Amino acid sequence: MIAKFNLVLVNPQIPNNTGAIGRLCVNAGAALHIIKPIAFDIDEKAVRRAGLDYWHKLDLHVWESLEEFFKNNDITNNAYFATTKTDKPYFEAEFKDGDYIFFGSETAGIPQEILTKYKEQNVTIPMTKEGRSLNLAISTGIVLYEAIRQNYTAFRNRT
Repeated sequence: MIAKFNLVLVNPQIPNNTGAIGRLCVNAGAALHIIKPIAFDIDEKAVRRAGLDYWHKLDLHVWESLEEFFKNNDITNNAYFATTKTDKPYFEAEFKDGDYIFFGSETAGIPQEILTKYKEQNVTIPMTKEGRSLNLAISTGIVLYEAIRQNYTAFRNRT
């Protein structure tokens, strides 16, 4: 069976990023969880344009708040939290089928209280000191495909 990963976007701000991430999820067999507030209408033309004709194929879950998400999903050691506030590279994480991979908003990242609660599960994408961060859609692709690489036999058997 395919390793089914869950990308979680906390308060996304840019519709084009969210659309591109939706397209990524369809092609990677991943579910997309979007946690409100969202800075745009989820049906906005830019989201559909970036996701092209994939949006209707997306395994999409929209949550009213972080509290609602955590109440309805058992998050323990089955999650990773992408942040620039750690030194642990994403490729040292051991991704497993069903894991949740969290990404914060383009402007604020993941709330500090969540990063603190799950400190051992924080991961980062190594970068030079020249920039602050990578584009959100690029970041999700980097980390998601590392998770697929680690579980490639299951992924390949499904495709």
